[in-house]
Amino acid sequence: MEQASGGVASASTNGLRSRTQAGAPALAEVWGDTVDLRHLAWSVVLGVGISLGAFELGRVALASIVADAAIARAYAMLIGLGGCLAAGALCAVLFKPKRVVVDQAVDEADRMEVLRQLAEEHGGIGKLSDLPASARAELQELGLLDLFAAAELAEEAGTATRHTAVQKAAHAGERS
Repeated sequence: MEQASGGVASASTNGLRSRTQAGAPALAEVWGDTVDLRHLAWSVVLGVGISLGAFELGRVALASIVADAAIARAYAMLIGLGGCLAAGALCAVLFKPKRVVVDQAVDEADRMEVLRQLAEEHGGIGKLSDLPASARAELQELGLLDLFAAAELAEEAGTATRHTAVQKAAHAGERS
């Protein structure tokens, strides 16, 4: 699955990447999720307003009920935290997710290509025999154990072929 969104992405240092397109809402990627910047701003405003309002209401209401002011303030903070949760639930209802999930079929050739790229980037994918039993079981459960075994065999065959070519080149160099 992949996340698709139209527009041009610009990176910044705070983990927020914004996407804009003429006439479309300004989208940003925050902590790996796509959000509308207007909805994000409204969510912050609602969160601050509801949580502070709940805290202040709790503080005023508990001041007359609880004798110790410190305990009344602590309970008011808990009420404020409840306001944060309520604000989060309200914003989740008001502002629906902006991500578009595209599901595409992946065949064995695509998976082998990904493993080949991983092997190139990281100097190999390792050996299945080095994995703990739990990791092997997880690969089996996901239907990837045979794929990794095939990639491991292909890598070993490629290494053997390269090794043989190097030996032949070295042997040819000795003859001359």
